[in-house]
Amino acid sequence: MTALLELRDLARAFPVRDALGRARGAVRAVDGVSLSVAEGEVLAIVGESGCGKSTLGRLALRLIEPDAGEIRFMGEDLRTLNPADLRRRRRDMQLIFQDPFASLDPRMTVEEAVGEPLRLHGIVPRAQERDRVAELLARVGLRPELARRWPHEFSGGQRQRIAIARALASRPRLIVGDEPVSALDVSVQAQVINLLQDLIAELRLTFVLISHDLGVVRHIADRVAVMYLGRIVEEGPTEAVFRAPRHPYTRALLAAVPGQGGRDGAKAVPLEGDVPSPIDPPSGCRFRTRCPFAEAVCAERMPLLEGGSHAAACHLQDRLPPARPPAEHDAGGERLRRLQAFFTDRSTSPITKGATTT
Repeated sequence: MTALLELRDLARAFPVRDALGRARGAVRAVDGVSLSVAEGEVLAIVGESGCGKSTLGRLALRLIEPDAGEIRFMGEDLRTLNPADLRRRRRDMQLIFQDPFASLDPRMTVEEAVGEPLRLHGIVPRAQERDRVAELLARVGLRPELARRWPHEFSGGQRQRIAIARALASRPRLIVGDEPVSALDVSVQAQVINLLQDLIAELRLTFVLISHDLGVVRHIADRVAVMYLGRIVEEGPTEAVFRAPRHPYTRALLAAVPGQGGRDGAKAVPLEGDVPSPIDPPSGCRFRTRCPFAEAVCAERMPLLEGGSHAAACHLQDRLPPARPPAEHDAGGERLRRLQAFFTDRSTSPITKGATTT
């Protein structure tokens, strides 16, 4: 498949200062990351809080500037575009924010908020804007007559549907979802994930999902990239990563999910020590200070991401003891079983069932 988005050796650091404004180093939030996303693919970027995944998503859309590296979208390096050309290119790439309560302007009605991209990019004549907004709201399961209401009149789930409608307004080829359901109630999460899954299939969207919820990731993603302290430590097809993780950190993430334990009750991977400082990460492999399998070579040099379509950045990946495959329901415990009920029962989908105001 042709790559729609390519990131090459992308890096971004944020300076850290003390209370007096003196420099105390820098957090290397993204440090030499290379990734590609194929047309029509759903890629999930996972990792614990502070690993750099949200920063990577914003760098991919050039919402923040990288210190180094390339961002190639539709064959163009976004870093070389002037402001006017970048503004035109933004029609093809959109972001869904994590917080539905902060992502909508409280001074704009829903009709104005969803219609703004239509006006900015000249997508439809002004006379057709109201009809197009009604179409978009119906597509995400909201009644068109809600268009004249204000954001504060909606629940979190409804607001996130509005944000999705706004992201779809410019007919983008790429959408980045930064933890798009983590702020919602569990039952609403399932409905919104179901909606996203239907929209991705129906509109043939390319989607980058940033998440720490492995149960959601397993259901929606074609491929997974695992981040730790600013670097990709494992990347591969979703089922391959879940069934046979090749990096100790990925094993620890999977084992830490409530209910995870494998078919024969495998215990969690024991992590040692504290999370290293992102200002001064360990030499060599950044995970080595917490890894139960670490050897001397791990401190000597940074491991490369190797292994073809299922790659890991681990010197010992071919010598680790076999990972025990998780049971089908284990990658999210009881919560995932509730999500599966929504995925299985398609009648709960707002597209197949009709409009909803949840």
